[in-house]
Amino acid sequence: MDHVSCLAFSRDGKIIASGSYDTTIRLWDVDTGLQIGPVLNGHTHWIYAIGFSSDGRRLASGSEDKTIRLWNVETGFPIGSPLEGHTAPVISIAFLSYGKLIISGALDGTIRVWDIETGQQIGDPFVHNASVSAVAFS
Repeated sequence: MDHVSCLAFSRDGKIIASGSYDTTIRLWDVDTGLQIGPVLNGHTHWIYAIGFSSDGRRLASGSEDKTIRLWNVETGFPIGSPLEGHTAPVISIAFLSYGKLIISGALDGTIRVWDIETGQQIGDPFVHNASVSAVAFS
């Protein structure tokens, strides 16, 4: 495992997800400190952002490879194809509380909203005049 670039807790506080510069995601048991399940592979470059859905069953990750990937936490397998649209590294990501949408921010200065059921971007991106290093739903 290489440099860890991002961490996220599951909502129930039982699992930590880590994303790293070796392009992998690992899940960790908070109580034991041991890795859970297989290493999640799929990105082709560094991982900068990671977040759990509110039910803890899905994970979203953003990468230097300009994509967002969705993961099944129980199996470690990717869900669908990568979400593509950013033209620069994806450095922030968040799930909407009910888990049907995610929002992403990138070094390209855009914020994008995605329907995770269809894998499609919703509407046009919101354009900022600089990189978007943090996003959140409330």
